[in-house]
Amino acid sequence: MVHYQTIVATDQPAPPTQRPGAFLANFQVKPWLAAGALLTTTLLGGIGGAMTTRWLSPPDTPPSPPPITSRAGEALPAASFSSIVKATLPAVVNISTTRTTRGQVDPGFDLPFFPDIFGPAPRRQPTNSLGSGVVVSADGYILTNHHVVDGASDIKATFADGRVLKAKLIGTDPKTDVAVLKVDENNLPAIPLGDSNQVEVGDFALAIGNPFDLGQTVTFGIVSALGRGNLGIETYEDFIQTDAAINPGNSGGALINLQGQLIGINTAIIARGAQGNQGIGFAVPVNMARLVMEQLVTKGRVVRGYLGVTLQDLNEALAKQFGVQNQRGVVITDVAPDSPARQAGLQPGDVILEFNGQPVRDLRTLRLTVAQTPPGTTVKLKLLRDKAPREVSAKLDELPEDQPLAKAPDDDAPRANAPTGSALAGVTVGDLSPTLRSRLNLSSGVIVRAVRPDSAAAEAGLQRDDIILQVNQQPVTSPAAFDAAVRQSQGEVLLRIYRGGVNLFLVVPRGGRD
Repeated sequence: MVHYQTIVATDQPAPPTQRPGAFLANFQVKPWLAAGALLTTTLLGGIGGAMTTRWLSPPDTPPSPPPITSRAGEALPAASFSSIVKATLPAVVNISTTRTTRGQVDPGFDLPFFPDIFGPAPRRQPTNSLGSGVVVSADGYILTNHHVVDGASDIKATFADGRVLKAKLIGTDPKTDVAVLKVDENNLPAIPLGDSNQVEVGDFALAIGNPFDLGQTVTFGIVSALGRGNLGIETYEDFIQTDAAINPGNSGGALINLQGQLIGINTAIIARGAQGNQGIGFAVPVNMARLVMEQLVTKGRVVRGYLGVTLQDLNEALAKQFGVQNQRGVVITDVAPDSPARQAGLQPGDVILEFNGQPVRDLRTLRLTVAQTPPGTTVKLKLLRDKAPREVSAKLDELPEDQPLAKAPDDDAPRANAPTGSALAGVTVGDLSPTLRSRLNLSSGVIVRAVRPDSAAAEAGLQRDDIILQVNQQPVTSPAAFDAAVRQSQGEVLLRIYRGGVNLFLVVPRGGRD
Protein backbone atom coordinates (compact mmCIF):
# COMPACT_ATOMS: atom_id res chain seq x y z
CA MET A 1 0.00 0.00 0.00
CA VAL A 2 1.35 3.50 -0.87
CA HIS A 3 1.02 6.16 1.78
CA TYR A 4 0.86 9.79 0.70
CA GLN A 5 1.93 12.58 3.04
CA THR A 6 2.63 16.30 2.83
CA ILE A 7 6.23 17.29 3.56
CA VAL A 8 6.80 20.76 5.05
CA ALA A 9 10.37 22.17 5.35
CA THR A 10 11.18 23.11 8.97
CA ASP A 11 14.86 24.11 8.64
CA GLN A 12 14.40 27.49 6.78
CA PRO A 13 15.67 30.66 8.67
CA ALA A 14 12.90 32.97 9.88
CA PRO A 15 12.74 36.43 8.21
CA PRO A 16 14.07 39.38 10.32
CA THR A 17 11.46 41.32 12.27
CA GLN A 18 11.07 45.11 12.29
CA ARG A 19 9.12 47.54 14.40
CA PRO A 20 5.96 48.96 12.77
CA GLY A 21 6.82 52.07 10.80
CA ALA A 22 10.58 51.49 11.09
CA PHE A 23 10.93 51.38 7.33
CA LEU A 24 9.41 54.86 6.81
CA ALA A 25 11.39 56.23 9.73
CA ASN A 26 14.60 55.72 7.78
CA PHE A 27 13.54 58.32 5.24
CA GLN A 28 12.75 62.05 5.47
CA VAL A 29 9.55 62.67 3.46
CA LYS A 30 7.67 65.96 3.05
CA PRO A 31 4.10 65.93 4.29
CA TRP A 32 2.45 66.50 0.87
CA LEU A 33 4.58 63.75 -0.69
CA ALA A 34 3.75 61.42 2.13
CA ALA A 35 0.06 62.05 1.66
CA GLY A 36 0.31 61.38 -2.10
CA ALA A 37 2.26 58.23 -1.50
CA LEU A 38 -0.31 57.06 0.99
CA LEU A 39 -3.20 57.76 -1.43
CA THR A 40 -1.40 55.97 -4.28
CA THR A 41 -0.64 52.98 -2.08
CA THR A 42 -4.26 52.79 -1.00
CA LEU A 43 -5.56 52.84 -4.58
CA LEU A 44 -3.05 50.26 -5.79
CA GLY A 45 -3.66 48.14 -2.76
CA GLY A 46 -7.38 48.08 -3.48
CA ILE A 47 -6.83 47.09 -7.10
CA GLY A 48 -4.21 44.52 -6.14
CA GLY A 49 -6.38 43.15 -3.40
CA ALA A 50 -9.25 42.76 -5.77
CA MET A 51 -7.03 41.00 -8.33
CA THR A 52 -5.51 38.81 -5.66
CA THR A 53 -8.93 37.91 -4.37
CA ARG A 54 -10.04 36.96 -7.89
CA TRP A 55 -6.95 34.84 -8.55
CA LEU A 56 -6.76 33.08 -5.21
CA SER A 57 -10.42 32.62 -4.33
CA PRO A 58 -12.01 29.31 -5.41
CA PRO A 59 -14.45 29.55 -8.33
CA ASP A 60 -18.12 29.84 -7.60
CA THR A 61 -19.44 26.48 -6.36
CA PRO A 62 -22.12 25.13 -8.72
CA PRO A 63 -25.45 24.35 -7.12
CA SER A 64 -25.72 20.84 -5.65
CA PRO A 65 -27.61 18.38 -7.85
CA PRO A 66 -31.03 17.37 -6.60
CA PRO A 67 -31.12 14.17 -4.55
CA ILE A 68 -31.73 10.90 -6.39
CA THR A 69 -35.30 9.81 -5.92
CA SER A 70 -37.13 6.53 -6.38
CA ARG A 71 -40.07 6.12 -8.72
CA ALA A 72 -42.33 6.82 -5.75
CA GLY A 73 -40.61 10.18 -5.28
CA GLU A 74 -38.89 9.20 -2.04
CA ALA A 75 -35.35 10.47 -1.61
CA LEU A 76 -32.80 7.64 -1.67
CA PRO A 77 -29.99 7.52 0.89
CA ALA A 78 -26.97 9.36 -0.41
CA ALA A 79 -24.18 7.63 1.49
CA SER A 80 -25.50 4.67 3.49
CA PHE A 81 -27.96 1.83 3.33
CA SER A 82 -27.54 1.05 7.01
CA SER A 83 -31.16 1.74 7.94
CA ILE A 84 -32.38 -0.72 5.29
CA VAL A 85 -29.85 -3.33 6.36
CA LYS A 86 -30.73 -2.97 10.04
CA ALA A 87 -34.39 -3.57 9.21
CA THR A 88 -33.85 -6.61 6.98
CA LEU A 89 -30.67 -8.36 8.13
CA PRO A 90 -32.28 -10.07 11.16
CA ALA A 91 -34.77 -11.78 8.83
CA VAL A 92 -32.06 -13.50 6.74
CA VAL A 93 -30.92 -16.76 8.31
CA ASN A 94 -28.14 -19.23 7.70
CA ILE A 95 -29.43 -22.67 6.68
CA SER A 96 -27.37 -25.72 7.61
CA THR A 97 -28.37 -29.21 6.54
CA THR A 98 -27.18 -32.74 7.20
CA ARG A 99 -27.26 -35.41 4.53
CA THR A 100 -26.30 -39.05 4.81
CA THR A 101 -23.87 -40.20 2.12
CA ARG A 102 -21.44 -43.00 1.55
CA GLY A 103 -17.94 -42.63 2.87
CA GLN A 104 -15.20 -41.66 0.45
CA VAL A 105 -14.11 -44.57 -1.71
CA ASP A 106 -11.96 -44.93 -4.78
CA PRO A 107 -13.61 -44.37 -8.17
CA GLY A 108 -15.29 -47.51 -9.40
CA PHE A 109 -15.70 -49.00 -5.91
CA ASP A 110 -19.31 -47.84 -5.59
CA LEU A 111 -20.35 -51.31 -6.74
CA PRO A 112 -21.46 -54.52 -5.01
CA PHE A 113 -18.78 -54.87 -2.34
CA PHE A 114 -16.75 -57.94 -1.46
CA PRO A 115 -15.52 -57.54 2.17
CA ASP A 116 -13.24 -60.56 2.03
CA ILE A 117 -11.22 -58.96 -0.79
CA PHE A 118 -11.42 -55.21 -0.25
CA GLY A 119 -12.14 -54.98 3.48
CA PRO A 120 -15.28 -53.64 5.16
CA ALA A 121 -17.84 -51.77 3.04
CA PRO A 122 -17.75 -47.97 3.35
CA ARG A 123 -20.15 -46.69 5.99
CA ARG A 124 -22.81 -44.11 5.30
CA GLN A 125 -21.82 -40.93 7.08
CA PRO A 126 -23.36 -37.47 7.51
CA THR A 127 -22.17 -34.51 5.45
CA ASN A 128 -23.04 -30.87 6.02
CA SER A 129 -23.95 -28.11 3.59
CA LEU A 130 -24.72 -24.46 4.03
CA GLY A 131 -27.01 -21.91 2.45
CA SER A 132 -29.33 -19.05 3.30
CA GLY A 133 -33.02 -18.44 3.89
CA VAL A 134 -35.45 -15.55 4.30
CA VAL A 135 -38.06 -15.27 7.05
CA VAL A 136 -41.23 -14.03 5.36
CA SER A 137 -43.73 -14.26 8.21
CA ALA A 138 -43.55 -13.56 11.93
CA ASP A 139 -44.81 -17.07 12.69
CA GLY A 140 -41.75 -18.73 11.19
CA TYR A 141 -42.17 -19.45 7.47
CA ILE A 142 -38.86 -19.31 5.60
CA LEU A 143 -38.22 -19.19 1.85
CA THR A 144 -35.06 -20.81 0.49
CA ASN A 145 -33.88 -22.84 -2.51
CA HIS A 146 -34.78 -26.44 -3.25
CA HIS A 147 -31.14 -27.28 -3.88
CA VAL A 148 -30.18 -25.96 -0.43
CA VAL A 149 -32.36 -28.54 1.36
CA ASP A 150 -32.61 -31.30 -1.25
CA GLY A 151 -32.06 -34.69 0.40
CA ALA A 152 -31.51 -33.19 3.84
CA SER A 153 -32.24 -35.32 6.90
CA ASP A 154 -31.81 -32.44 9.35
CA ILE A 155 -32.27 -28.70 8.77
CA LYS A 156 -31.36 -25.85 11.11
CA ALA A 157 -31.78 -22.08 10.83
CA THR A 158 -29.29 -19.80 12.56
CA PHE A 159 -30.50 -16.25 13.26
CA ALA A 160 -28.51 -13.04 13.52
CA ASP A 161 -28.93 -13.02 17.31
CA GLY A 162 -27.31 -16.44 17.59
CA ARG A 163 -30.45 -18.55 18.00
CA VAL A 164 -30.35 -21.93 16.26
CA LEU A 165 -33.79 -23.38 15.53
CA LYS A 166 -34.71 -26.72 14.01
CA ALA A 167 -36.60 -26.20 10.75
CA LYS A 168 -39.31 -28.39 9.28
CA LEU A 169 -39.50 -28.85 5.52
CA ILE A 170 -42.99 -27.84 4.38
CA GLY A 171 -42.36 -28.60 0.73
CA THR A 172 -40.11 -28.03 -2.26
CA ASP A 173 -40.59 -27.32 -5.95
CA PRO A 174 -37.58 -28.44 -8.02
CA LYS A 175 -39.04 -26.87 -11.18
CA THR A 176 -38.53 -23.35 -9.76
CA ASP A 177 -35.86 -24.24 -7.15
CA VAL A 178 -38.05 -22.90 -4.32
CA ALA A 179 -38.50 -24.53 -0.91
CA VAL A 180 -40.50 -23.55 2.18
CA LEU A 181 -39.37 -24.21 5.76
CA LYS A 182 -41.07 -23.58 9.11
CA VAL A 183 -39.55 -22.96 12.53
CA ASP A 184 -41.58 -23.24 15.73
CA GLU A 185 -41.29 -19.63 16.87
CA ASN A 186 -43.42 -16.48 16.86
CA ASN A 187 -42.74 -12.73 16.67
CA LEU A 188 -39.82 -13.27 14.33
CA PRO A 189 -38.39 -10.44 12.20
CA ALA A 190 -39.68 -10.84 8.65
CA ILE A 191 -39.02 -9.12 5.33
CA PRO A 192 -42.19 -7.87 3.59
CA LEU A 193 -42.77 -9.25 0.11
CA GLY A 194 -42.49 -6.75 -2.71
CA ASP A 195 -43.85 -6.93 -6.26
CA SER A 196 -41.25 -8.22 -8.70
CA ASN A 197 -43.44 -7.10 -11.62
CA GLN A 198 -42.58 -3.52 -10.61
CA VAL A 199 -38.83 -4.10 -10.69
CA GLU A 200 -36.98 -2.32 -13.51
CA VAL A 201 -33.53 -2.65 -14.98
CA GLY A 202 -31.26 -0.15 -13.24
CA ASP A 203 -33.00 -0.34 -9.86
CA PHE A 204 -30.66 -0.60 -6.87
CA ALA A 205 -30.65 -3.96 -5.09
CA LEU A 206 -29.04 -5.47 -1.97
CA ALA A 207 -28.16 -9.16 -1.69
CA ILE A 208 -28.03 -10.65 1.81
CA GLY A 209 -26.84 -14.15 2.59
CA ASN A 210 -24.17 -16.46 4.00
CA PRO A 211 -21.39 -16.63 1.38
CA PHE A 212 -18.60 -19.15 2.02
CA ASP A 213 -20.03 -19.69 5.55
CA LEU A 214 -18.76 -16.25 6.60
CA GLY A 215 -22.08 -15.35 8.18
CA GLN A 216 -24.54 -12.66 7.22
CA THR A 217 -23.11 -10.52 4.44
CA VAL A 218 -24.60 -7.64 2.47
CA THR A 219 -23.60 -6.70 -1.08
CA PHE A 220 -24.88 -3.90 -3.29
CA GLY A 221 -25.57 -3.57 -6.99
CA ILE A 222 -28.29 -2.96 -9.54
CA VAL A 223 -30.84 -5.03 -11.39
CA SER A 224 -28.94 -5.87 -14.57
CA ALA A 225 -31.70 -7.62 -16.54
CA LEU A 226 -35.16 -9.13 -16.17
CA GLY A 227 -36.83 -12.26 -17.52
CA ARG A 228 -33.65 -14.26 -17.94
CA GLY A 229 -34.40 -17.78 -19.13
CA ASN A 230 -33.20 -20.63 -21.32
CA LEU A 231 -30.22 -21.05 -19.01
CA GLY A 232 -30.87 -24.72 -18.30
CA ILE A 233 -30.89 -24.12 -14.54
CA GLU A 234 -34.55 -24.83 -13.78
CA THR A 235 -37.66 -25.98 -15.64
CA TYR A 236 -39.41 -22.62 -15.19
CA GLU A 237 -36.98 -19.72 -15.49
CA ASP A 238 -37.82 -16.03 -15.21
CA PHE A 239 -34.78 -14.81 -13.32
CA ILE A 240 -33.87 -11.34 -12.09
CA GLN A 241 -30.22 -10.75 -13.01
CA THR A 242 -28.08 -8.62 -10.71
CA ASP A 243 -24.45 -7.61 -10.33
CA ALA A 244 -24.72 -7.53 -6.53
CA ALA A 245 -22.12 -10.08 -5.45
CA ILE A 246 -23.62 -13.56 -5.01
CA ASN A 247 -21.34 -16.41 -4.01
CA PRO A 248 -21.62 -20.04 -2.87
CA GLY A 249 -23.67 -19.97 0.33
CA ASN A 250 -25.83 -17.07 -0.86
CA SER A 251 -28.34 -19.53 -2.32
CA GLY A 252 -31.73 -19.00 -0.74
CA GLY A 253 -30.83 -15.53 0.50
CA ALA A 254 -32.63 -12.25 -0.05
CA LEU A 255 -32.53 -9.78 -2.91
CA ILE A 256 -34.20 -6.63 -1.63
CA ASN A 257 -35.02 -3.17 -2.98
CA LEU A 258 -34.38 0.17 -1.30
CA GLN A 259 -37.77 0.06 0.36
CA GLY A 260 -36.60 -3.00 2.30
CA GLN A 261 -38.92 -5.34 0.38
CA LEU A 262 -38.05 -8.80 -0.84
CA ILE A 263 -37.95 -8.89 -4.64
CA GLY A 264 -36.13 -12.18 -5.23
CA ILE A 265 -34.56 -15.33 -3.80
CA ASN A 266 -30.90 -15.58 -4.83
CA THR A 267 -30.36 -18.82 -6.67
CA ALA A 268 -27.43 -19.10 -9.08
CA ILE A 269 -24.38 -17.44 -10.56
CA ILE A 270 -22.38 -17.70 -13.76
CA ALA A 271 -18.80 -18.32 -12.68
CA ARG A 272 -17.07 -19.65 -15.84
CA GLY A 273 -14.83 -21.93 -13.81
CA ALA A 274 -14.19 -19.42 -11.01
CA GLN A 275 -15.05 -20.13 -7.39
CA GLY A 276 -17.17 -17.06 -6.82
CA ASN A 277 -18.91 -13.99 -8.10
CA GLN A 278 -18.31 -12.76 -11.64
CA GLY A 279 -20.93 -10.02 -11.55
CA ILE A 280 -23.73 -12.16 -13.00
CA GLY A 281 -26.14 -13.56 -10.44
CA PHE A 282 -29.74 -14.73 -10.68
CA ALA A 283 -32.71 -14.59 -8.33
CA VAL A 284 -36.14 -16.22 -8.51
CA PRO A 285 -38.68 -13.35 -8.69
CA VAL A 286 -40.62 -13.01 -5.46
CA ASN A 287 -43.97 -13.18 -7.29
CA MET A 288 -43.09 -16.66 -8.55
CA ALA A 289 -41.76 -17.69 -5.14
CA ARG A 290 -44.94 -16.39 -3.48
CA LEU A 291 -47.19 -18.51 -5.72
CA VAL A 292 -45.12 -21.60 -5.04
CA MET A 293 -45.05 -20.94 -1.28
CA GLU A 294 -48.82 -20.42 -1.04
CA GLN A 295 -49.50 -23.73 -2.77
CA LEU A 296 -46.90 -25.68 -0.79
CA VAL A 297 -48.35 -24.35 2.47
CA THR A 298 -52.02 -24.87 1.60
CA LYS A 299 -51.88 -27.95 -0.67
CA GLY A 300 -48.51 -29.53 0.01
CA ARG A 301 -47.70 -29.46 -3.71
CA VAL A 302 -47.64 -27.06 -6.65
CA VAL A 303 -50.56 -27.22 -9.10
CA ARG A 304 -49.97 -25.79 -12.57
CA GLY A 305 -52.12 -25.19 -15.61
CA TYR A 306 -51.79 -27.53 -18.60
CA LEU A 307 -52.64 -26.90 -22.23
CA GLY A 308 -51.04 -29.97 -23.78
CA VAL A 309 -48.94 -28.61 -26.63
CA THR A 310 -45.30 -28.81 -27.62
CA LEU A 311 -44.04 -25.41 -28.74
CA GLN A 312 -41.17 -23.94 -30.72
CA ASP A 313 -39.89 -20.38 -30.97
CA LEU A 314 -40.03 -18.70 -34.35
CA ASN A 315 -36.93 -17.66 -36.26
CA GLU A 316 -36.94 -15.50 -39.36
CA ALA A 317 -37.30 -18.43 -41.75
CA LEU A 318 -40.17 -20.03 -39.80
CA ALA A 319 -41.98 -16.72 -39.39
CA LYS A 320 -41.85 -16.24 -43.17
CA GLN A 321 -43.21 -19.75 -43.78
CA PHE A 322 -46.12 -19.28 -41.37
CA GLY A 323 -46.90 -15.68 -42.40
CA VAL A 324 -46.05 -14.14 -39.02
CA GLN A 325 -44.97 -10.51 -38.66
CA ASN A 326 -42.05 -9.50 -36.40
CA GLN A 327 -41.39 -13.10 -35.31
CA ARG A 328 -43.92 -12.70 -32.49
CA GLY A 329 -45.63 -15.86 -31.34
CA VAL A 330 -44.80 -19.57 -31.01
CA VAL A 331 -45.62 -22.47 -33.30
CA ILE A 332 -47.27 -25.68 -32.10
CA THR A 333 -45.21 -28.71 -33.11
CA ASP A 334 -47.32 -31.37 -31.38
CA VAL A 335 -50.62 -31.76 -29.54
CA ALA A 336 -50.96 -34.30 -26.74
CA PRO A 337 -53.81 -36.84 -26.94
CA ASP A 338 -56.81 -36.17 -24.68
CA SER A 339 -55.42 -32.73 -23.78
CA PRO A 340 -57.23 -29.37 -23.54
CA ALA A 341 -55.46 -28.36 -26.76
CA ARG A 342 -56.73 -31.43 -28.61
CA GLN A 343 -60.26 -30.83 -27.34
CA ALA A 344 -60.05 -27.18 -28.47
CA GLY A 345 -59.02 -28.27 -31.98
CA LEU A 346 -55.43 -26.98 -31.93
CA GLN A 347 -53.14 -28.49 -34.56
CA PRO A 348 -49.42 -28.73 -35.29
CA GLY A 349 -48.46 -25.74 -37.37
CA ASP A 350 -50.83 -23.36 -35.56
CA VAL A 351 -49.01 -20.21 -34.42
CA ILE A 352 -50.23 -18.83 -31.08
CA LEU A 353 -50.12 -15.02 -31.18
CA GLU A 354 -52.08 -14.10 -28.02
CA PHE A 355 -53.01 -15.81 -24.77
CA ASN A 356 -55.99 -14.28 -22.95
CA GLY A 357 -55.51 -11.02 -24.81
CA GLN A 358 -51.79 -10.75 -24.03
CA PRO A 359 -49.26 -10.90 -26.89
CA VAL A 360 -47.09 -14.02 -26.84
CA ARG A 361 -43.45 -13.02 -26.98
CA ASP A 362 -41.75 -16.41 -26.94
CA LEU A 363 -42.05 -20.00 -25.80
CA ARG A 364 -40.65 -19.38 -22.33
CA THR A 365 -43.10 -16.62 -21.40
CA LEU A 366 -46.11 -18.57 -22.72
CA ARG A 367 -45.03 -21.64 -20.80
CA LEU A 368 -44.76 -19.62 -17.60
CA THR A 369 -48.12 -17.97 -18.19
CA VAL A 370 -49.91 -21.28 -18.78
CA ALA A 371 -48.27 -22.88 -15.73
CA GLN A 372 -49.31 -19.99 -13.47
CA THR A 373 -52.93 -20.04 -14.70
CA PRO A 374 -55.13 -22.15 -12.39
CA PRO A 375 -56.46 -25.42 -13.82
CA GLY A 376 -60.11 -25.13 -14.84
CA THR A 377 -59.61 -21.65 -16.30
CA THR A 378 -61.00 -21.12 -19.80
CA VAL A 379 -58.50 -19.16 -21.86
CA LYS A 380 -58.81 -17.51 -25.26
CA LEU A 381 -56.12 -18.05 -27.87
CA LYS A 382 -55.54 -15.93 -30.95
CA LEU A 383 -53.61 -17.84 -33.61
CA LEU A 384 -52.70 -18.19 -37.25
CA ARG A 385 -53.59 -21.33 -39.19
CA ASP A 386 -52.57 -21.53 -42.83
CA LYS A 387 -51.72 -17.80 -42.51
CA ALA A 388 -55.33 -16.96 -41.61
CA PRO A 389 -56.30 -15.54 -38.17
CA ARG A 390 -58.44 -17.67 -35.89
CA GLU A 391 -59.63 -17.59 -32.27
CA VAL A 392 -60.27 -20.61 -30.07
CA SER A 393 -61.03 -21.22 -26.40
CA ALA A 394 -59.49 -23.94 -24.24
CA LYS A 395 -60.18 -25.02 -20.67
CA LEU A 396 -56.88 -25.70 -18.92
CA ASP A 397 -56.33 -28.95 -17.07
CA GLU A 398 -53.86 -29.71 -14.27
CA LEU A 399 -50.30 -30.39 -15.40
CA PRO A 400 -49.77 -34.16 -15.03
CA GLU A 401 -46.70 -35.73 -13.54
CA ASP A 402 -43.74 -35.77 -15.89
CA GLN A 403 -43.77 -38.63 -18.37
CA PRO A 404 -40.51 -40.02 -19.77
CA LEU A 405 -39.85 -38.90 -23.31
CA ALA A 406 -40.01 -41.50 -26.03
CA LYS A 407 -36.63 -42.91 -26.80
CA ALA A 408 -34.85 -41.29 -29.72
CA PRO A 409 -34.34 -43.51 -32.73
CA ASP A 410 -31.08 -45.40 -32.62
CA ASP A 411 -28.82 -46.83 -35.26
CA ASP A 412 -29.64 -50.41 -34.32
CA ALA A 413 -33.35 -50.03 -35.11
CA PRO A 414 -34.51 -52.57 -37.71
CA ARG A 415 -34.87 -51.17 -41.22
CA ALA A 416 -37.30 -52.23 -43.93
CA ASN A 417 -34.87 -51.51 -46.74
CA ALA A 418 -31.64 -49.73 -47.47
CA PRO A 419 -31.45 -45.93 -47.33
CA THR A 420 -31.57 -43.98 -50.55
CA GLY A 421 -30.67 -40.49 -51.67
CA SER A 422 -33.37 -37.85 -51.89
CA ALA A 423 -34.54 -34.79 -53.77
CA LEU A 424 -33.26 -32.65 -50.88
CA ALA A 425 -29.61 -31.86 -51.59
CA GLY A 426 -27.14 -33.54 -49.25
CA VAL A 427 -29.79 -35.65 -47.46
CA THR A 428 -30.20 -39.43 -47.53
CA VAL A 429 -33.48 -40.90 -46.28
CA GLY A 430 -34.92 -44.36 -45.75
CA ASP A 431 -38.14 -46.12 -44.84
CA LEU A 432 -39.16 -46.50 -41.23
CA SER A 433 -39.19 -50.11 -40.11
CA PRO A 434 -42.50 -51.46 -38.82
CA THR A 435 -40.83 -52.05 -35.44
CA LEU A 436 -39.64 -48.48 -35.13
CA ARG A 437 -42.92 -47.08 -36.42
CA SER A 438 -44.83 -49.11 -33.82
CA ARG A 439 -42.46 -48.31 -30.97
CA LEU A 440 -42.68 -44.57 -31.62
CA ASN A 441 -46.39 -44.71 -32.47
CA LEU A 442 -45.91 -42.89 -35.77
CA SER A 443 -48.31 -43.16 -38.69
CA SER A 444 -45.98 -41.53 -41.20
CA GLY A 445 -42.41 -40.45 -41.74
CA VAL A 446 -39.05 -41.26 -43.29
CA ILE A 447 -35.82 -41.53 -41.36
CA VAL A 448 -32.72 -39.43 -42.15
CA ARG A 449 -29.78 -41.75 -42.61
CA ALA A 450 -27.15 -39.19 -43.58
CA VAL A 451 -26.71 -35.43 -43.86
CA ARG A 452 -23.68 -34.07 -45.67
CA PRO A 453 -21.88 -31.63 -43.32
CA ASP A 454 -21.48 -28.90 -45.97
CA SER A 455 -25.12 -29.03 -47.11
CA ALA A 456 -27.82 -26.43 -46.61
CA ALA A 457 -29.83 -29.04 -44.68
CA ALA A 458 -27.01 -29.43 -42.16
CA GLU A 459 -26.77 -25.66 -41.77
CA ALA A 460 -30.54 -25.55 -41.12
CA GLY A 461 -30.13 -28.09 -38.30
CA LEU A 462 -31.25 -31.39 -39.86
CA GLN A 463 -29.47 -34.34 -38.25
CA ARG A 464 -28.91 -38.01 -38.85
CA ASP A 465 -31.70 -40.16 -37.31
CA ASP A 466 -34.23 -37.32 -37.45
CA ILE A 467 -37.60 -38.62 -38.60
CA ILE A 468 -39.24 -36.36 -41.19
CA LEU A 469 -42.99 -36.48 -40.59
CA GLN A 470 -44.22 -33.77 -42.95
CA VAL A 471 -43.06 -31.71 -45.91
CA ASN A 472 -44.82 -28.36 -46.18
CA GLN A 473 -47.31 -29.62 -43.58
CA GLN A 474 -48.25 -32.66 -45.68
CA PRO A 475 -47.51 -36.16 -44.26
CA VAL A 476 -44.92 -38.30 -46.05
CA THR A 477 -44.97 -42.09 -45.72
CA SER A 478 -42.10 -43.18 -47.97
CA PRO A 479 -38.91 -41.88 -49.59
CA ALA A 480 -40.78 -41.57 -52.89
CA ALA A 481 -43.51 -39.46 -51.28
CA PHE A 482 -40.84 -37.35 -49.62
CA ASP A 483 -39.08 -36.70 -52.95
CA ALA A 484 -42.34 -35.78 -54.66
CA ALA A 485 -43.22 -33.28 -51.92
CA VAL A 486 -39.76 -31.70 -52.01
CA ARG A 487 -39.86 -31.28 -55.80
CA GLN A 488 -43.15 -29.39 -55.48
CA SER A 489 -41.54 -26.88 -53.10
CA GLN A 490 -40.53 -23.46 -54.31
CA GLY A 491 -37.23 -22.24 -52.89
CA GLU A 492 -37.53 -23.52 -49.33
CA VAL A 493 -38.90 -26.68 -47.72
CA LEU A 494 -40.75 -26.66 -44.41
CA LEU A 495 -40.03 -29.89 -42.55
CA ARG A 496 -41.76 -31.17 -39.44
CA ILE A 497 -39.44 -33.65 -37.77
CA TYR A 498 -39.38 -35.95 -34.76
CA ARG A 499 -36.24 -35.89 -32.63
CA GLY A 500 -35.60 -37.29 -29.17
CA GLY A 501 -39.26 -37.58 -28.25
CA VAL A 502 -40.35 -34.11 -29.44
CA ASN A 503 -41.44 -32.58 -32.73
CA LEU A 504 -40.07 -29.40 -34.28
CA PHE A 505 -40.06 -27.46 -37.54
CA LEU A 506 -37.07 -26.70 -39.77
CA VAL A 507 -36.84 -24.62 -42.92
CA VAL A 508 -34.32 -26.02 -45.43
CA PRO A 509 -33.38 -24.35 -48.75
CA ARG A 510 -34.07 -26.80 -51.56
CA GLY A 511 -31.05 -25.88 -53.65
CA GLY A 512 -27.47 -26.96 -53.11
CA ARG A 513 -24.90 -29.45 -54.33
CA ASP A 514 -26.04 -33.05 -54.74
